[in-house]
Amino acid sequence: MTAAPPGADPPLKDFSEFYQAHFQRVAVQLYAYLGDRAEAQDLTQEAFCRTLERWDRISAYDDPSAFVRRVAWNLATSRLRRVRTAVRHLARQREEHVPGPSPDRVMLLEALTILPATQRRAIVLHHLAQLTVAEIADQLGVPEGTVKSWLSRARTALARHLTERQEAGRA
Repeated sequence: MTAAPPGADPPLKDFSEFYQAHFQRVAVQLYAYLGDRAEAQDLTQEAFCRTLERWDRISAYDDPSAFVRRVAWNLATSRLRRVRTAVRHLARQREEHVPGPSPDRVMLLEALTILPATQRRAIVLHHLAQLTVAEIADQLGVPEGTVKSWLSRARTALARHLTERQEAGRA
């Protein structure tokens, strides 16, 4: 901390005056650096908030605006680093394109909709979830014989429906 050179403006002791005199200049610099006006203003505001916390010491500096500029530029550089890291992370998170369902799968899903809910649930739990008859009966709170009956009726209805669809498709 040295004395200001002769002819230099005396340091602004009042923070409000200091803020008004330097905010726009710092914000414009950051805007040119970041390309985002709102982000530049936010970071400039943050730099001034940090300056205000230490204003009793910083106001005695030869050039308190140099402190604000340094803090603002450091914040901007950190922000760009975070953005670059996020972009690199997102670039590694590529979408996996999964082929659509086959015509057979579409037909099977459509056929399942013709079944009563109890039979459809039994078929899905047994063939897709790979649960045993006993596990299905326990989960649904019904006797095993009921589950076997639902499975039998569902298979018969599905076979009939799918056969009719195939024959209609050939005609």
